[in-house]
Amino acid sequence: MSERRRRRRSASPRDREATAGTIPQLPWKQPRNPYPPMNILSEDQVETIHRASLRILSELGIELMSAEGRDLFAAAGARVDAATQVVRIDPALVESLIATAPSGFTLTSRNAARRLIFGGDHMAFGLVAGPPSVHDRINGRRSGNLKDYETFTKLAHHFNAIHIIGNQVCAPVELPANTRHLDTYSANIRLSDLCFHATAIGAGRAVDAIEMQAIARGISVDDMADDPGVTTIISVNSPRKFDDTMAEGLIAMSRRGQPVAITPFTLMGAMTPVTLAAALAQQNAEALFGIALTQLVRQGAPVFYGSYTSNVDMRSGAPAFGTPENTKANIASGQLARRYGLPYRASPTNASNAADAQATYETQMALWACTLGHANLHYHAAGWLEGGLCASLEKLVIDVEMLQHMIAFLEPVVIHEDALGFEAMRDVPIGGHFFGTPHTLERYETAFYRPMLSDWQNYEAWELAGSKTATERATDLWQRALEEYEEPVLAPDRAEALDAYIRRRREAIGSGEP
Repeated sequence: MSERRRRRRSASPRDREATAGTIPQLPWKQPRNPYPPMNILSEDQVETIHRASLRILSELGIELMSAEGRDLFAAAGARVDAATQVVRIDPALVESLIATAPSGFTLTSRNAARRLIFGGDHMAFGLVAGPPSVHDRINGRRSGNLKDYETFTKLAHHFNAIHIIGNQVCAPVELPANTRHLDTYSANIRLSDLCFHATAIGAGRAVDAIEMQAIARGISVDDMADDPGVTTIISVNSPRKFDDTMAEGLIAMSRRGQPVAITPFTLMGAMTPVTLAAALAQQNAEALFGIALTQLVRQGAPVFYGSYTSNVDMRSGAPAFGTPENTKANIASGQLARRYGLPYRASPTNASNAADAQATYETQMALWACTLGHANLHYHAAGWLEGGLCASLEKLVIDVEMLQHMIAFLEPVVIHEDALGFEAMRDVPIGGHFFGTPHTLERYETAFYRPMLSDWQNYEAWELAGSKTATERATDLWQRALEEYEEPVLAPDRAEALDAYIRRRREAIGSGEP
């Protein structure tokens, strides 16, 4: 056997320590993107899309099913058709309202050390949100339940590459639909100290999230207005329709100073015309409409420019994600967000039905697009499967590995006299190696990114270890992570206040209150 082969088969001290210790992770921190954003549209093309969006808002309008929202627009000078509920806004009004939205804001959980900054070059990766089903290789595919919800929440807390919990990682369908948000908010707060997304289907669920986060932080709701603690996604029913419950959630959040991400769900060929240019113009019009509404509710209310534009399979009509078209849309949407000076939300998603190579390359394609487009909030960044219909434990681990790769890539390159290693080059003869030099020995523990999922053994060693694929190793890792998980301490008085609030709200909702 060659010396090189022997070296590869001998585990280093660091590798032996990892086998006996915890899962290797990067430390928790909010990453920043030090590289210039990629622009795939010219300035003239961005302005062309902007003007087309203003024309859509002025001539075609948006249906707004909320009477309160329509009243706000009417009072500001928009043209409201009472019969059709369509609101048309002149360009000058749109631009004046957008100008009052802030270019950045913070989001603070019950752990102030995990405060997130949104805007500029700051990034945050979020847990998958919304799927009705759950899958893992041990228990198979099933409807979501509270136990699964708690499992995902624990893993989000444990893995440092996840910065924020999404809006119901899975629906606990065994619980009453009108109160299950209280259970999921409670799990978010007790099992993690990360920020989380509120459910904005109507005002009541949104207000409950704000109240419960304020209790967990030991502050008042009024204090939360100046120092936000929860956020949400406001989905637009493309084409050009805001339903009443989403509008109510938007109004409740913005009125209390909590940020919302206005996100049109625009699939080319289905919810928009088939071209990317038309999809971007429609997406932009819908996003600007929602952003304008936030400013009518509360001038200066924090808001994300949200993008979720992709295409359908024209043979089946099924949604597709991580496609070249989706990649272009994520980057171009970042240009539009910067055009308006707003924090940007996008998503690195996929359409695969399994945690396989397709799920990985589609997610990786979209992840790079979100990064190149300078997205501040990467929503659905860990655990998304089946086009959003399933939350996968194996996919969560695979995604965390990809997110850690990206975080390490975003670390600036260090170039100084010591890093250049001239003394090491002088000490090693031509044709020699650097394994034993002081320069290497001083750095070998931290010189390179250390993966938690990748297997870099040679074939023989991999075969002896069971020939496990990355997906199979992911199963082992989420089980290990649950063993390593430690519940963050919540002050007893705040826990009691949360319990009391939940009891009051269950009674109120049961008696017919919103």
